Amino acid sequence: MRRAPLALLAALPAALLSPAPLAAAPDPSRDVLWAALKTCVLAKRLANRTFPCLSVDLGDGARPGTAVLRAPGEPTHSVLMPTDTVAGLEAPVLRGPRGTAYWRAALAARPFVSDVFKGKLPPAAVGLAVNSAQGRSQDQLHIHLDCLRPSVLASLKAHGRQIQRRWSRFPVPLAGDRYFALRVPEAEAAQFNPFAALHDLPGARPDLHRTSFAAVPTQPGDPEPGFILLAYRAPSASAEDVMDHACAAADRGA
Repeated sequence: MRRAPLALLAALPAALLSPAPLAAAPDPSRDVLWAALKTCVLAKRLANRTFPCLSVDLGDGARPGTAVLRAPGEPTHSVLMPTDTVAGLEAPVLRGPRGTAYWRAALAARPFVSDVFKGKLPPAAVGLAVNSAQGRSQDQLHIHLDCLRPSVLASLKAHGRQIQRRWSRFPVPLAGDRYFALRVPEAEAAQFNPFAALHDLPGARPDLHRTSFAAVPTQPGDPEPGFILLAYRAPSASAEDVMDHACAAADRGA
């Protein structure tokens, strides 16, 4: 092709001179957990084995399937995932019974963390977390399970009793972020749906793509045992920050 005269090039808008952007190729690293999960499901179906997962529940008509995987190289950090495709906490399907089912399965999976320490880590030191769309590295819903930071545990012991059954600001920052908090009594925990509860989070609108949450047990001495749901919004919100993947709480006896 012949070059256009310089005068003509100078007159053209810059956008026309730039090459058309190519569609971004999918990032295969964001499907690593999904690939591992499919291997687990196949092994369970063909040989009743769970490897490389810790557990696989194929589900039934009333209960969706889930699997628990250990994060590579981390002795306690685990994730619970649906065996069906669910992108993240912003998925509309999670507002219904499936959200409650995944929450219940995550609560039941906490011993995969605490059992590593053979009784040295109390259940109150283990939490759950789900990161926001930009705060996560994978495009399949995964609920983190691991030890809580000692500083977070200390704040919960000091201020947890102030949390009520409606969203309010947690009195102090946790791991550097300001959270809203909501009490979930133990008697109501099995039927609770944290994904639905996020739609009532204070703010202009329920922007779940920018929302992240954690669930932490009430601490010993709390007059109403159960859980405290913590949530906040930010472009790359990551409630996983309340966790300590080195699990120092086990060394301190929490």
